[in-house]
Amino acid sequence: MKSILRWLTQPIREPRVARQLLPILARCSVWIVIVFAFFVSQVGRAQVAVPTYHNDAQRTGQNLSETILTPANVTSAIFGKVFSFSTVGNIYAQPLYVPAVNIPGKGKHNVVFVATEHDSVYAFDADDQITTPLWLRSFLNPAHGITSVPQSDVGGPITPEYGITSTPVIDPSTLTMYLLAFTKENGSYVQRLHALDITTGSDKIGPVQITATVKGTGAGNDGMGNIHFQPKIQLQRPALLLAGGIVYIGWGSFNDVGPYHGWLMGFKATTLQQVAVWNTTPNGARGAVWQDGSGLAQDTAGNLWLMTANGTFDVNTGGSDYGDSIVKLAFTNPGLKAINYFTPFNQLQLSNSDQDLGSGGIMLLPPQNAPIPPLATGAGKGGTIYVVNRNNPGHFHSGNDSQIVQSIPHGAGTASHNNNYCTPAYWQGNVYFIGNLDVVRQYRISGGQLQTPPITGTHVYGFPGATPAVSANGNTNGILWTLERIPLGNGILHAYDASNVARELYNTNQAGTRDQFGTIVKFVLPTIANGRVYVGAKGHLVVFGLLP
Repeated sequence: MKSILRWLTQPIREPRVARQLLPILARCSVWIVIVFAFFVSQVGRAQVAVPTYHNDAQRTGQNLSETILTPANVTSAIFGKVFSFSTVGNIYAQPLYVPAVNIPGKGKHNVVFVATEHDSVYAFDADDQITTPLWLRSFLNPAHGITSVPQSDVGGPITPEYGITSTPVIDPSTLTMYLLAFTKENGSYVQRLHALDITTGSDKIGPVQITATVKGTGAGNDGMGNIHFQPKIQLQRPALLLAGGIVYIGWGSFNDVGPYHGWLMGFKATTLQQVAVWNTTPNGARGAVWQDGSGLAQDTAGNLWLMTANGTFDVNTGGSDYGDSIVKLAFTNPGLKAINYFTPFNQLQLSNSDQDLGSGGIMLLPPQNAPIPPLATGAGKGGTIYVVNRNNPGHFHSGNDSQIVQSIPHGAGTASHNNNYCTPAYWQGNVYFIGNLDVVRQYRISGGQLQTPPITGTHVYGFPGATPAVSANGNTNGILWTLERIPLGNGILHAYDASNVARELYNTNQAGTRDQFGTIVKFVLPTIANGRVYVGAKGHLVVFGLLP
């Protein structure tokens, strides 16, 4: 081999020989480039993970390590549906992705994990090298009276059953997945936190049944100054968050049924010991934490952020109820404490007219140029976009919201009611919203504020709008991805140029029926990883990529 290399690298002094060798070397160089490019792409594919909802704990929706998909190749000519996997149960949770997982007896695989409402978790080969599940874990045992929960038992919009509704979270360093399963067990309703080994699906730690009690005189209290967590009326909708070695879980309600509250709990990741409980309205009512399925966010100082829904608000007068508020919390070991907040001036009006602030999720913006403070943004059913200073969110100001960094009335959504169910995404100084009955809106950031008017797309999304996600190779090749729900028809995957959303690159209707994939449920978003786009639909996971 060394002699061949020396011969190839010697100067070619004979013109006739040079003329004969050059075409051969040219063909070899093409193959060398192809092989090298394949090797580089595979190396890149082995480094990217999506272990949590919206990609990171700040909920920015960014995958900045996408080296395969670009605005140039995401076209219907060469991009489309490449394979799918069947599941039992509908998929509300975002698919999660971990590369190079060593599955006992099956070798190393890039794996996409899917949780369903049939209380099942699937591990699929993300590249379709094996067409059956690498493993499947069910939490049901009908022979022993353990089933999923029928919709008719608890109400709410999810049909026909409840099981695993929220997006789990994965710790890639310990190969552990944390998830919340809801079951009906011989007439009782049980919610359990599980810690699964992602290589096998087995429990790494014994599961923990969710129970909690806080002091309070609010709705559903026991008459002795206590409020007890009730698993039958508290829907666990927000994605789980793993932060500082603690798994955080939030709860809302099954479509406002029963004397509910917003709950937040923390469990030590290594033992599942409960280490924190916080109630949004201990002396009032409601204040759900659901955020269209988005999880709590964590800032760089370790504080937690969330947005609550309709409910009692009296913090401004010395109370402890945080309805319709952006809340900043700190872990106090043990326990959680609200350390700051922002509440819109028209909170009472929002609550009375069912205009939840917490219908959408909160996003923490990456650092901006100094002296701009750290920022958070989000919007609710009222359609106003709020931008707050994370060091000083602003509290409550009667009459207007002039104390915060920015508010943009009608900034998301154009419907007369229920304007926004979107968690915004971020990329390269842009913030993206897609409200109810609205187009994609791209707000550029300048001087710490969202600039108006936004750049807009032309396609109008129906109810409930969409939560976008972004793939990019650092600061280049940005693509904004969305899933559009069509209640009685095929869902639609859209791709836009993230630098200018007025330019749509692709959608799944462009190639006729080739890329259509059936119906999707509300509040779902795609997962983009290593040249593939993973879409959870009703009864199956659909995968898109460059066509073979």
